[in-house]
Amino acid sequence: MISRLALAVAGGLCVWLSFPGPAVWPAAIVGVALLALATKGTRARTGFLLGLVGGFACMGPTLHWAGTYVGAVPWLALSITESVYLALMGMACSLVQSARRWERVPAWLSPADGPHVRPLAIALLWVLQEAVRDSMPFGGFPWARLAWSTAGSPLAHLASIFGAPGLTFVVALLGGWLALAIDRIRRGMPPARAILPRLWPVIAGVAVLGVAIVYPTPTNGKKIQVLAIQGNVPTAGLEFNAQRRAVLDNHVKVTDAAAKKIKAGKLAEPALVIWPENSSDIDPTRNPDAGTEIVQTVDGIGVPLIVGAVLNEPAPQTSNTSLLYLPDKGIVDRYVKQHPVPFAEYMPYRSFFRNFSSAVDLAGNFAAGHKTGLFRVPTKTNGVVKVAPVICFEVAYDSLTRKPVRDGAQILTVQTNNATFGHTAESEQQLAISQIRAIELGRSIVHISTVGVSGLITPDGVVHDKTSLFTPQAIDGALPLRSGETLAVRLGALPEWFGCGVALLLCGIALGGNRSSRRRSLSVKEVHELV
Repeated sequence: MISRLALAVAGGLCVWLSFPGPAVWPAAIVGVALLALATKGTRARTGFLLGLVGGFACMGPTLHWAGTYVGAVPWLALSITESVYLALMGMACSLVQSARRWERVPAWLSPADGPHVRPLAIALLWVLQEAVRDSMPFGGFPWARLAWSTAGSPLAHLASIFGAPGLTFVVALLGGWLALAIDRIRRGMPPARAILPRLWPVIAGVAVLGVAIVYPTPTNGKKIQVLAIQGNVPTAGLEFNAQRRAVLDNHVKVTDAAAKKIKAGKLAEPALVIWPENSSDIDPTRNPDAGTEIVQTVDGIGVPLIVGAVLNEPAPQTSNTSLLYLPDKGIVDRYVKQHPVPFAEYMPYRSFFRNFSSAVDLAGNFAAGHKTGLFRVPTKTNGVVKVAPVICFEVAYDSLTRKPVRDGAQILTVQTNNATFGHTAESEQQLAISQIRAIELGRSIVHISTVGVSGLITPDGVVHDKTSLFTPQAIDGALPLRSGETLAVRLGALPEWFGCGVALLLCGIALGGNRSSRRRSLSVKEVHELV
C-alpha cells in the first residue's frame, strides 16, 4: 500500500509540474500514467483514497495562490474540494482496471494478454472528472485541467479539433498508454520478436505527437492594430481596491503616455484600446469625476476604448462589467460578467461559511449578467469589428468563450485582475488558458491584466509582447481577425458529452463484470463445500 501511495503522490506532483510556473508539459502524461498504475488492481475504496492523495498532491501546490492573502483555510478548502473529484475518478479507475469480465466489450478491444480498453477508459474518466468538476457546485471551477498544461507544446495544436475536453483526452490517453507499456515491461521483458507488439502504446503515443506537430493552426486574416494598457496597482494584495482612484489614474497615465508616442510617430496608431478588469472600480456612470477622466482619455487618444469597470447596480448589488467607449460619444455598449466567482465576487451561504473564517466577509456581492458580450467596434481601417469581452476566470469556461465566437466574434479580449494573487503562478496559469482558447476558437486574444502577466495571443497560441508582473506597460501589435469556425466551435459540447457517456458505459460494464465474477466465484465455493 505504501508503494501505491508513493505512486499516487508522485503522479499528482507530476501533473502539478506540468502547469505554469514549472510548465514541464510532458509531466502531465507521466502523472496520469503513475495515477493509473497506482489504482490498477485495487478495490474501489482504495482507489478513492489513492485518488484523494494524488489529487491533493496536484491541487495543493497548483492552487496555493488561493491563500496568498486570505490564509490557509480557503486554500485548503478549495484544494481538498477539487481533490475529491480526483478521488472519485481514482475509484472509477480502480474499477475499470480490475474488471474481470471484459468479454462484453468487443473482442478487438479485449485481447487475451490484457484489455487495450483500459487506456481508453482512463482517458475518458479524466474527461468525465473534469466535466463534473467544471460545472458543480456553484457553476464549477475549471482550473488545473490537463488541457491547460499543454500551452506552448505541440499537443496544443489539437485544441481546434475537439476543444479543451479533447485535449484533456489526448493527454490522458498518452498517459494511459504509457501506464500500459510500463505495466507490460515490468512483468518481464518479452522475447525479441514480441517487443514491438508489447510496446505499441509507446509507438502510438509518438504517432499522436507527430500528428500534433504538423497539424495546422491558421493565423491568416486582415490585421487590426491594438493597444492594451497594464496600468499596475499601488499595492499588491486585497488592499489594492482601497486605492481605486490611484488604479484608475495609473491606466489613464499609461494611456496618455502612449497617445503622445502615437502623435510623435513612435507608436503605431491603434484601432482599439483595451483596459483590464477593475481598471475603474469607481463607477464612471455615477461618479462624474471618474467618468470625465475616462472620457477625456478616450477623446485624447481618438479611438474606441474598452474599460473594465465596477458598476453600483443593480442595487444593492454591484456588477463586474466591460464598457465600450467611443470618442465624442461616451459609453455605447456594456457587458456584465456572466459567471461571478463564488467565494470571491459573491459568497454563497455567507452566514454558514462565516463559522469557519471571517475572510468570507471580504467576498463581494456581484450580480451575474445574462447576455453574451459582443461589441461592434467601429474602426478607421477595419470597418466594424466584432469584439467579444471575456472577464477574468470566464476564460476557463468552455461555453462562455465558444458562444460569442458562434455569434460572430472576430477577436476576444480577456480582461483580468491578478493583483490579489501576488507574485504567484496564477497569472501564468490564466495566460496558458487563453493560449489554448486562441487555438481552440481560432481567434486572436488580447489578454490584459491590471498587474500582469499580459500578452497578445495569435490564433496559433503564441504570446507576443508578454509583460512582467506589477509593471506598468502599454503593449501594442497587429493581430489577425478571423471569422471561420474551427471544428471545436462547430461541434461544441458534443465530444465532451459523448466521452462522458462512454466513460459511464465502461464503468457500468466493468461493475457488472466484477459482480458476475464474484457471483461465479461464490458458486464454485459453494459447490466445493457441498462436495
